[in-house]
Amino acid sequence: MNQRTIKVTFMPDNRTVSVRPKLTLLDAGRQAGAGIRTRCGGRAGCLMCKVHVEDQSGLTAPAKNECLKLGDLIQSGTRLACQARLTGDTTVQVPEDPLKAAVRAQLARQKEEDNW
Repeated sequence: MNQRTIKVTFMPDNRTVSVRPKLTLLDAGRQAGAGIRTRCGGRAGCLMCKVHVEDQSGLTAPAKNECLKLGDLIQSGTRLACQARLTGDTTVQVPEDPLKAAVRAQLARQKEEDNW
């Protein structure tokens, strides 16, 4: 029996993975090595797994718990990767890890200072 698969692309690293329907974005991200951060084990407790999905047609509608946690952010495309389940092909923007962002910014400042 050939089960339908869904293609999920995680940006900005452009990592794509094929997964089964109804898998969470968090689990798909783990399979793709997308680096979605979480601390609560996927229970919508830590809110660290926020991602941006411009076209949400490939995701289940947000459940009550996700709506309570994110409020109006859902309208702008923010979803909790641990709660959003896949129903169709989707592209996901994963925010840069804060520590990596700080290191990148520091390296850029050092490079700029070295060029003076």
